Amino acid sequence: MLDQLWAPRAWLPGGWRERVLLDIGRDGRWSAVTPDVDAPPGAHVAAGPLLPSLVDAHSHAFQRAFAGLAEVREGTSADDFWSWRERMYAVAQRITPAQLRAVAAQLCVELLRGGYTQVCEFHYLQHDADGRPYADDPLAMAWTLADAASDAGLGLTLLPALYERAGFRQPALRPEQRRFRLDAAGVWAAARRIESAGRPLLGAGLAIHSLRAAAPESLAALRDLSEGFEGPIHIHVAEQAAEVQDCKAALGERPIQWLYDQGLLDARWQLVHATHATRKEIAAVEASEAGVVLCPTTEANLGDGLPDLEGWLAAGVSLSLGSDSQVSRDALEELRWLEYGQRLHLRRRNVAAAPGLQQPSTAARLFDAMVAGGARAAGEPSWGLTPGARADALVADGDADALAGVPPARLLDALVFASPARPWRDVLVAGRWAIQDGRHAQGAGIAGRFRSAMEALWNEA
Repeated sequence: MLDQLWAPRAWLPGGWRERVLLDIGRDGRWSAVTPDVDAPPGAHVAAGPLLPSLVDAHSHAFQRAFAGLAEVREGTSADDFWSWRERMYAVAQRITPAQLRAVAAQLCVELLRGGYTQVCEFHYLQHDADGRPYADDPLAMAWTLADAASDAGLGLTLLPALYERAGFRQPALRPEQRRFRLDAAGVWAAARRIESAGRPLLGAGLAIHSLRAAAPESLAALRDLSEGFEGPIHIHVAEQAAEVQDCKAALGERPIQWLYDQGLLDARWQLVHATHATRKEIAAVEASEAGVVLCPTTEANLGDGLPDLEGWLAAGVSLSLGSDSQVSRDALEELRWLEYGQRLHLRRRNVAAAPGLQQPSTAARLFDAMVAGGARAAGEPSWGLTPGARADALVADGDADALAGVPPARLLDALVFASPARPWRDVLVAGRWAIQDGRHAQGAGIAGRFRSAMEALWNEA
């Protein structure tokens, strides 16, 4: 593990600073960050501009086995989220623990290369293919995901998910959902076991798949069980317009408003997608201090719609990014899509910029927001190049074409909006290099196991 890292230029809170020395404690966290100093003897010198990594605040690892394989429309009917979901179930029904480990490890390496050093895994693929808990350990799939993250050297916040019914008016699960069953007591027990495992870089939180998949009394039970729990609580909500209408018909309110009116929301909660939120609901989320996880490439891929980004930013709601269905594993692509979707919809440029708030840079405002929001989504006390945060960082390739000739003050703008290729030369996690010179030490073996798993999965299909 490194003791000291020195960077000629680093993105600190407030923007770029020159000649920055970062001290790393034995706990793998930044103990001091000092700008405007020369590199002391023995310090590792970063090979390019240094930036904070990001948290991938919403992931379904098994869906990496499905990425890019649902882009053909079958039949004459329209293709949408709901038809995509049926095809996704086919993968969920047959993937084995060994295949999941291979797929998830490959995903974790790709996430590291894409600028993420922590992932929040929204975990609902719980049981054996017949729907029964694994005999040796009901958490077999959870430990498989933890092993995969460890293989890659990526931090993991594991979120076992409450999932008990097929819909608001469908009290039973469908056969293809039988691997997902977990009630409130099971979620709480799983999170406690994960939290107490003592594995490096592993944390735990709670998840509720959605209001359609969990009865109101189950949410109340989980709230009671988790009283005093300080970890994050994630839920899919208001992703689809049809979901909003179904919720109004069943519960009498829009889903975000219902959560707020039930007194469930607080600073631990992360609302995943929240695409179809009204300004009244945005104000409710602000009042509750809950956060929102946006997944731009997945929301685009599935035709979900566009969030009210201006509304969320104006309200000061904590925001973070998620790779979700894994059609992209690149944090900068998510930031681009987040802004570009707004530009296409509103026919304006630099929608997320805030000149009146002394933040005229779209890239800087979004990047800083996601750094801060990612900490909350992952249950971390802080994030970024600041004392007390985990010693994670990204080293950009200063020789990349997209950065050639760019003035130092505009490097972040160029990284986000002029860098379609991966810019990260090195990636640091808890004071240790996970990627060096673009290479992962275990990458070749992980990639080989991934290819074998994919061949087995799709040959079986």
